[in-house]
Amino acid sequence: MRQSGLALAGVAFAGNGFGRNTNHPFGWDEEAVEIIRIGSNENPYGPSPMAKEAMMKAINTSNRYPWDVTTQLREKIAQQYGLTKDHVLMGAGSSELLGVTAALAAVKPGNAVAAYPTFRLWFSAAENMGLKIKSIPCTPDKKHNLQDMLNAMDGETRMVYIVNPHNPTGTVVPAADLQAFVERMSEKAIVLLDEAYTEYSDEPSLAKLVAGNTNLVIAKTFSKIYGLAGARAGFVLAHPETIKKMGSFMPWANAGTSAVSLAGALASMDDHAFTKMTRTKTDEVRKMLHQEMGKMNIPFTNSTTSFIYYDTSSLPADLAKACEAAGIQGVRTFEQGTGWRRTSIGTMAEMEKFIGVLKKVRG
Repeated sequence: MRQSGLALAGVAFAGNGFGRNTNHPFGWDEEAVEIIRIGSNENPYGPSPMAKEAMMKAINTSNRYPWDVTTQLREKIAQQYGLTKDHVLMGAGSSELLGVTAALAAVKPGNAVAAYPTFRLWFSAAENMGLKIKSIPCTPDKKHNLQDMLNAMDGETRMVYIVNPHNPTGTVVPAADLQAFVERMSEKAIVLLDEAYTEYSDEPSLAKLVAGNTNLVIAKTFSKIYGLAGARAGFVLAHPETIKKMGSFMPWANAGTSAVSLAGALASMDDHAFTKMTRTKTDEVRKMLHQEMGKMNIPFTNSTTSFIYYDTSSLPADLAKACEAAGIQGVRTFEQGTGWRRTSIGTMAEMEKFIGVLKKVRG
């Protein structure tokens, strides 16, 4: 069955233009092209060995509700940030909890302030719940314009959304600067701080602030450096009063993460060798990408994340199409009408292939 499935997959890819093409304008002439997925900021090295083992064992007890494991994980997360389990709410990935936070903010109709560009997955849910999105352009160097975001807040503002390090630009606001703005913004509205990529940066989390701030919600995930994107395990950190309010918007608070995913998340927090390896390799590959783009005079931001952000305006042809023809998926647009693109950082071998395509397009 496995062989049949692989054969069918090969036929499907060939039918979609990933097979031999001797007339391709960029000279690709492979009998078969392995698909490289570098578009969703997934960890190419995970899950960790310890997480895999724990997840396989957890299958045997998946007939039981995993309350004990849920509690263990919440306590372990809380301990890492000097909090209690009552400061932690689990979800099926942090994306679920971004929506829950938006629902809490939308109890009274109003607006939400966010950067442009930014991670937009929660936008449609927020708008359907009555929040109008105010998009504030980033600074010329692709960072959050926190002052303009603060100035955009008014009596109708219910939430401010900040991603740090920022997705999709990869830039980071120093923790001290960010904290000052978060404290001011949270006097007027909920501040939803998305820290999905903090572990790739040297800047610390602002988790300590939630203990005394009922208007601050910090979203974090096991999808990125822990390599559990498909397991769907995420959490938010907030004041216990806020956690209770958020939980009331969920059919069953802390029940969205499966027994297998919980086990993987719990084990991954102890696999320090894996997270260190992921960070080291990501840094090495990102350095290579920036060096090669520098040689080709392609502008890029000083990313501190698991993806790069760069300007393709000077290229004579469409990089995304060239990559797709070579079996590489991941050149994505977030600023419409511009040449700026985001691409995830895969393994060194994968990104060397990406750079090879970029060089051919550059000419």
